[in-house]
Amino acid sequence: MYTSNFTNLILNVDSYKASHWLQYPKGTEYISYYIEARRGEFDVVMFGLQAFIKEYLLNPISQQDIDDAEIVLKAHGLPFHKEGWQHLLDKHQGYLPLKIEAVPEGTVLPVGNVVCQITNTDPNFFWLVGYLETALLRAIWYPSTVASLSYLCKKQIKQALIKSADDLSSLDFQLHDFGARGASSLETVALGGLAHLVNFKGTDSVSALLAAKRWYNVNEMPAFSIPAAEHSTITAWGKEREVNAYQNMVEQFAGEGKLYSVVSDSYDLWNALEHIWGEQLKDMVIEKSGRLVIRPDSGNPIEIVCKTLEILAEKFGYRLNRKGYKVLPDYLRIIQGDGINPKSLPQILDAIMEKGFSVENVNFGMGGGLLQQVNRDTMSWAMKASAICINGQWQEIYKDPITSQSKRSKKGVLALVKSENNWETIKLSELNGQTNQLQTVFLNGELCFEENLTEIRLRSEAYSL
Repeated sequence: MYTSNFTNLILNVDSYKASHWLQYPKGTEYISYYIEARRGEFDVVMFGLQAFIKEYLLNPISQQDIDDAEIVLKAHGLPFHKEGWQHLLDKHQGYLPLKIEAVPEGTVLPVGNVVCQITNTDPNFFWLVGYLETALLRAIWYPSTVASLSYLCKKQIKQALIKSADDLSSLDFQLHDFGARGASSLETVALGGLAHLVNFKGTDSVSALLAAKRWYNVNEMPAFSIPAAEHSTITAWGKEREVNAYQNMVEQFAGEGKLYSVVSDSYDLWNALEHIWGEQLKDMVIEKSGRLVIRPDSGNPIEIVCKTLEILAEKFGYRLNRKGYKVLPDYLRIIQGDGINPKSLPQILDAIMEKGFSVENVNFGMGGGLLQQVNRDTMSWAMKASAICINGQWQEIYKDPITSQSKRSKKGVLALVKSENNWETIKLSELNGQTNQLQTVFLNGELCFEENLTEIRLRSEAYSL
């Protein structure tokens, strides 16, 4: 009987991969594959490869892994390359004879460019490169897509702040990750939540904090949150004691330098804004100091956010910043966490400014739209073979389906070059002294260098938003 070890790399695979070692031409020695986002509406932020390498590739294949895989795959109806895996264990002590090159994590570049390339370093293991596709492609497409989506939102918010705020001091905290409960798994939260932290410093996904330390050498706290109410902690007081529920939040969490959030739409949002916050508790909020962040939550986000701002400005007053936009008192802000996605966000930002308010008044939260409403097709991620060496001769290979030109793949061993803000994927043979932006990250079982989250953040920030 086999063990149920989810970290067994031989079983971290699509079933049909187990038969591919029998399908390559005789004399095959080396194969080169590459990964790219083939198309999409926004730029790529490369992220997640180091997490995968540290979690899965630095541990050697064991005899137990081979034995388990043989039982599972044969019973599953597939041929098992027992001789090949055994040779890997005997010759390389279970470490993978592979070279993985990639663009540095946090790099921002257009879709349609190679971000990762992998080939074998021992001709006996040409079949291993394609075998890794399932795990490696998934390890890159998901966190890179979340990082890219988060980066797009940061770009949208930054442009609105440049127009409506005196400075960008609030930017790093204006999109908060609310996605933990809506994600498909703990690893999804860890990877996706961490990918968001490439761009922002606000999260409620605690798993992302652990992932930052585990995979990206973070010793200091990489992101922050604040005490916040949910509907159950408000409705527990009953509708007739709604004011007491809010008063308790102020008493428990207000104070100099403190921030706290209170969801305020459990019943009648407009009554809560106008009469409870704006009248009954107004003096208390001001006297206790700190910052109250009101969460309106449900409803059409454009209507809800704008009307909330207008009521709060009427009740608490406002100042005009240097750009002529209204700013609520420093002790008061709002956060909208419902209906936020890359399509709705710019519409909400525009509506806020059309009403005369600075975007600095509003923070946003994204849940499923950030961590879960993405898939491999969001940016058309693919890993394809582009070159093969047979009997000492390299040749280009590619796919060019007549029925789908968008799936045409690249040819040859590739390189990535950059001039100013222009990126281009070329053949390695055409490099001609240019710097190849693909760096060797993994070689024969070893991580060639480690990056930390701070370096990755600085890299992404260096690109023009």
